[in-house]
Amino acid sequence: ASFGYGDSETGEGIFDGSVKKPLYSRMGNPTSGQLEQILAQMDGGIGAVAASSGMGATAMAMISLLKSGDEIVSVGGLFGGTYSYFSETLTRFGISTRFFDVDELEAIEAAITEKTKILFLESVGNPNMRLPDIHKIAAIANRLGVVLMVDNTCTPLSIAPIALGADIVVYSTTKIITGNASSLGGAVVFRAISEGEDKFKTQRYAEVHPFIKKMGAMALIGNAKKRALRDFGMSANGFGSYMTLLGLETLPLRMDRIVDSVEKVAKALSEAGFKINHPSLSSHPHHERYVTQFSQGCGTLLTIDMGTKEAAFAFLNGSKLITITANIGDSRTLGLHMGSTIYRDFDDATKEFLGITPGLIRISIGLESPEHIIEDFITARG
Repeated sequence: ASFGYGDSETGEGIFDGSVKKPLYSRMGNPTSGQLEQILAQMDGGIGAVAASSGMGATAMAMISLLKSGDEIVSVGGLFGGTYSYFSETLTRFGISTRFFDVDELEAIEAAITEKTKILFLESVGNPNMRLPDIHKIAAIANRLGVVLMVDNTCTPLSIAPIALGADIVVYSTTKIITGNASSLGGAVVFRAISEGEDKFKTQRYAEVHPFIKKMGAMALIGNAKKRALRDFGMSANGFGSYMTLLGLETLPLRMDRIVDSVEKVAKALSEAGFKINHPSLSSHPHHERYVTQFSQGCGTLLTIDMGTKEAAFAFLNGSKLITITANIGDSRTLGLHMGSTIYRDFDDATKEFLGITPGLIRISIGLESPEHIIEDFITARG
């Protein structure tokens, strides 16, 4: 957790930044530093900061840029924890959020004001499976000089948000990046500050200016560590980062296998009469977007609507393969009834906006053979 400095002069240099050695594990450690380098390279960022969880990563990125009176524009379906963070927690600190569907582009643009600091979206709606047109949304954010933050938890390697115009990418590394539920973690990847004009050099982001003056292209890293990580302590655990590094070694293989399986399972179950929601199906409203913009797939998820909570429970309890849990992106196939768990405290209007129906089950496909998954699901339905 702590590191010996050797002598007082070195200690002073570590604290003023002139000596590049570990300060204290709350501010980072060598193992987490290696993870940060790999994630930044993977996403084309200038650097990254590892966090204690996916929500810790989102909170770090938000807190580093927001103050009372600022606004967020949130696009698309959201993980329940993120929605609660925006709609409940941040409102207590005077930060408001407006929510829009991914296709409400004109309304999204109209909602951005001088107080708007962040335009936020998930690369794939979890669990409503709606796909944003990241190109078009990034164009809006960049034209109006607002930060675009993308939660890319479901689609590492498949989607490269910074290349598409995003400024900040957040992950729950607990999910597909680690891949086996062995380590809780998160990360924030930042793009470089440009030498010329840059939205972060405008008055909208005045709090970042001292870091730009001192750190140049790396300013967003220092800003996140000093304005969020140092004081809120959502720091990554070194051993957890080590476990995540092990998971990264097989991430490309697992992503290829699971994306292929998800499409096979979605097609077979749909043909067997299940009410399946996945963009690979031609019936999905964003199927064309899936084909043209998500050629590497959209992660491990699909949903099944069983109609009622009772039918959903019977299906989940009848499966011999599904592990019932709130995680996603595991090597095992996972399932969870949404309305009775993550979204149980949400009102009906919010559930409708987020696509939460009484019989909705979120499925995260694992590494089992798709044929076994299909057989098990059909048997569990009865």
